[in-house]
Order: sequence, then C-alpha cells, then structure tokens
Amino acid sequence: MTNRRGVGGHFAIMAFRALSRSSGRLSALVAPAQARRHLQVAALENFKFDPIRESEVSRAMTTRYMKDMYDFAETDVIITGAGSAGLSCAYELSKYPDIKVAIIEQSVSPGGGAWLGGQLMSAMVVRKPAHLWLDELGIQYEEHDRYVVVKHAAYFTSTIMSKVLAAPNIKLFNATAVEDLIIKQDRIAGVVTNWSLVTQHHDTQSCMDPNVLESKMLVSACGHDGPMGAFGVKRLQQVGLIKELPGMRCLDMNVAEDAIVELTQEIAPGMIVTGMEVSEALGAPRMGPTFGAMMMSGRKAAALTIEALGLEANAQEPRAAAA
Repeated sequence: MTNRRGVGGHFAIMAFRALSRSSGRLSALVAPAQARRHLQVAALENFKFDPIRESEVSRAMTTRYMKDMYDFAETDVIITGAGSAGLSCAYELSKYPDIKVAIIEQSVSPGGGAWLGGQLMSAMVVRKPAHLWLDELGIQYEEHDRYVVVKHAAYFTSTIMSKVLAAPNIKLFNATAVEDLIIKQDRIAGVVTNWSLVTQHHDTQSCMDPNVLESKMLVSACGHDGPMGAFGVKRLQQVGLIKELPGMRCLDMNVAEDAIVELTQEIAPGMIVTGMEVSEALGAPRMGPTFGAMMMSGRKAAALTIEALGLEANAQEPRAAAA
C-alpha cells in the first residue's frame, strides 16, 4: 500500500506523537509556576494594612524629624551638597561611626548632576584607576582600556546614596538650603539653614528667620556656579576670608580631573572645599561628563576631615542603621 502522506506528513505525525508524550511533563513544569503566580495574586488581593489614625502618622514623622534636628544641631561634620562629591565624602565618613555627619541638600532629590551622564544621556564614564572604588561599592561596569562605563549614572548614585543613608552616624536634611555660614574668630563653625522653598521666596515674603547647625568641620560640595552653586566659597570671598574667585575655566578633561582632586583642600579654617566648587574657587577647568574626579575629590575631602578632627585613619566597614 502506498504511503500518500509523504515524508513531510510522516515527520509531522512523529512530532505530534512526541509532543503528546511530553505534554504531561510540560504541564508538570508549568503548573507549579502558575500556582505560585496565583498564590501571590491571591495574597495581594486579600492584603490588609494595620489600622492607623492620621494623627499617628503626623506624630511619627514630626517626632523623628525633630529628634534628628535636635541631635544634629551640634555635629562633627556638615557636608553642604549631596552630589557625587558630597555623597562620596559622606560614604567614607560612614566608616567612622563615632563621627556624626549632617548632610544639607537644597534639592528635594539628592544626587546633584549624577543622575545622568552628559547631555541627558544615561551612561556614566569613570576614568581609571577611579573605577577600583566602584568595586568597593559593588557597582558593575563595562571595562575599556582607560575607562569604564556604568550603564546608568543613577545606578551609581542610588547605590552610594543607599549606603550613606543606611549609616547610623549620618543624617540627610534635603529640601534644606544653606543661607549663611557661622564664623567665629575667622573660623567656620557651622551653617545657617532654612527650608529651600523659604530661601527661594525671601523676596516675596516678609522676613522668615533661619535655623542653625554648629560643626567642627564643614565640607562644602555646592558644585559649580548656579542658583545655589559654589555658595560656600562665594560667602568666604564676601567676608574676606579668601581674596578672589577666579571661576571655572573652559573644559579640558585631562587637566581638570587631576586638578580637582589635587586642589581639594581646607580653603579656610574649618572649611574644606570639594568637587566642582573647587573649580570655582581655584580656577580649575571643567571636565565635562566624567565623574571619577568627583568621587576621588570627595574621598580626599573625607581624609582631610578625619585629619583635621585629629582622628586616626582606621576605618570600619560601613554599617546599616538599626531599624
């Protein structure tokens, strides 16, 4: 008898039989995954929060925040600006649990310009050997001959920020502006603060007095010139503690990054300048969309702070805050 199905039909029938034999095994694999999915959905559909009064939420927020303001009204170190340099400095200081650190950031969102790379593109370029510090932070990257590429700048910023915020010796006060410095006998002794929205509307409202935080050391990481940029060194010039501000020079990536780290220093008694504020204070070029200098400048600022406080450079591994 002639097989009218042909070769193609023969293989089709064989494939069908094989699929039929394996269907039980396939169902056995798929069913548990579906079951897990259904269990998760069911659990969330029946999820119920514990009851709470609205006043409890208000009191919880107010109590914790006011306790932080009380505890950090007098602190060892104040960092003004939570961009890449300020956060890098804070991370290094988190290794010293006995040093109390307050970070003041005028924006609601810390991170400065380190949420994106150049021209609103997402990748972050870090020139070697600064990439070795990314290894410590646990940040992955694409490696090239003389630099590495982090797939998104926000990956760096969110990682270092989470480590800083978890440290029990550090408090971030965001949406808070520095309006002035506390200066005693020509030494910086703290900062004058206000809510950022208040600071931005002094011209439209009657006088709204500020608050103060005292410190042993101030790390000024306010960035390059802008609405609130380079505030620390601008105020130093106004009161005569530094003579001039040459301003940031035009872009030269190779000169700039080395210079920013080299020129990170205690620019006035009690105040260390770091990051792009260095370029405004001392006339370094801008480096554009590379970030290694910000990281290394922040780390150097932390080392200078530890030295100024008279502490030995014996760091501990950063610890998470107690729940």
